[in-house]
Amino acid sequence: MSQSLSPESPIAPDRSAADRPLPKPGIMEIHAYQPGKSKAEGIAHPVKLSANENPLGSSPKAHAAYVEAGSRLQVYPDPRASLVRAAIAERFRLEPERLIFGCGSDEVFQLLNQTFLEPGDNMVQGQYGFAAFAIGARACQAEVKYAPEPGYRIDVDELLAQVDDRTRLVFLANPGNPTGTWIPFSEVRRLHEALPASVVLVLDGAYGEFALDAAFNDGLELARGASNIVVTHTFSKLHGLAGLRVGWGYAPAEIAAAVDRIRLPFNINVPAQVAAVAALEDEDFQQQSIALMEQWRPWLTQQLGGLGLEVVGPSAANFVLVGFPQTPGRSAAEADAFLASRGLLVRGVGLYGLPDHLRITIGLEAHNRALIDALADFMQAP
Repeated sequence: MSQSLSPESPIAPDRSAADRPLPKPGIMEIHAYQPGKSKAEGIAHPVKLSANENPLGSSPKAHAAYVEAGSRLQVYPDPRASLVRAAIAERFRLEPERLIFGCGSDEVFQLLNQTFLEPGDNMVQGQYGFAAFAIGARACQAEVKYAPEPGYRIDVDELLAQVDDRTRLVFLANPGNPTGTWIPFSEVRRLHEALPASVVLVLDGAYGEFALDAAFNDGLELARGASNIVVTHTFSKLHGLAGLRVGWGYAPAEIAAAVDRIRLPFNINVPAQVAAVAALEDEDFQQQSIALMEQWRPWLTQQLGGLGLEVVGPSAANFVLVGFPQTPGRSAAEADAFLASRGLLVRGVGLYGLPDHLRITIGLEAHNRALIDALADFMQAP
């Protein structure tokens, strides 16, 4: 007789007695990651403001390096990503042997979960934390503990209240996704000082380059002298290389060595490696990307507020999280559909427990103005 495991099943079935292969307990209870929309019905080329991609594209130098690498596609990539390793180590004054590389920072999170979590363990993250943190932990049959985020912001005391003797990892995205909010470095330091030495603090800095307040710090210097901090970054946002999937982490040597035992070989492909090095060298493109945020993030925030919408924040990322009323005809879901009909794709975040909000990437001037015009029509419609 066929056996299956449903979320309501109090006892896992005997997998050896099943008439078909069954996944291990917990796998089918995981909500698969849902990316931002990329298509709008009936519109050939919609404006994609749903995935926090760089609206300027990518560095011309990175593009040229990528094209040149096309002549070497028959060659396996360097399994140590030596070119990228050396470039990052020099740029940030880091020890190269302490660097971890992944197919996006998502893979670095997964590797850390695999290294430290076993059934019965738990990891802690914020209430609205990035979905990939929890997916990786649950795949290891570990518990995910959520700390409340009052005001849509990480609260260090709430995080610490969730930590117990089976906690192995604490994930903190700063700025957060999908909220865009951040906490000052003094709070990050306080969190680290209060954590047991056996718990790894993972500081996800995917959007850190867009956090321009002097009180912000990504934690690399703190990690330099700590035995239990991993700081991660990605080439997807600032550098515009989301399609190539290059992420990295700076970890204590012992953690880097442990992770390397389970990292699959050749996980960063040849074009991605050379493009990442070229992108890191192109500081002009990086400054243009940051300047775009400096100009249009406050403008978009002000305009949205003028429409009577709540903007969570202030955002320190390359997106804003916008709250909509629950009034019929003005809801987030209806706004999402209306914008899509105008060829403007944004991100619904109901799976993050935010059904009344939309996450909107900051785009080029034309994109931002079109968005505000469309939302003005939506909010004024009878």
